[in-house]
Amino acid sequence: MLNGFKDFILRGNVISMAIGLAVGAAFTAVVTGFSNAFITPLIGLATRGTGDFSKATYEVDGVDFPYGLFVSAAIAFLITAAVLYFCVVVPMAKVQNRFAKEEEVDIKAALRDCPRCYSSIPAIASRCGHCTSEVEPDPEALSLAKLPVQR
Repeated sequence: MLNGFKDFILRGNVISMAIGLAVGAAFTAVVTGFSNAFITPLIGLATRGTGDFSKATYEVDGVDFPYGLFVSAAIAFLITAAVLYFCVVVPMAKVQNRFAKEEEVDIKAALRDCPRCYSSIPAIASRCGHCTSEVEPDPEALSLAKLPVQR
């Protein structure tokens, strides 16, 4: 039983996930600190407020609602999401597109009906496999398959 647990813990993807979570937590702390230190005061300057949302509250029937904590957390979330999107997702998509291989075209996948017997034949076929009548190949299918257009 302990050997199975040891194998599970030492599996590569579990360790990678743990490292990813630790780096993500550290990244979130940095972004939250940046948000609280720079972005929140800038918003306060722009709105002629105090700039410290964490202490902003309103009171209803003697109960304090610290809405400023939510505003600070929302700002930190938006900054984190923007940084992750523009610094991780967009560059990774560009790298993946650069190294992506073109998908092979299956020349038999595009089907059409034979004009004589109405059975399904490949779009690039010049003769029906069922009734053996000659048919005109689809020029678009020929160009996708990189075959010369037959005249």
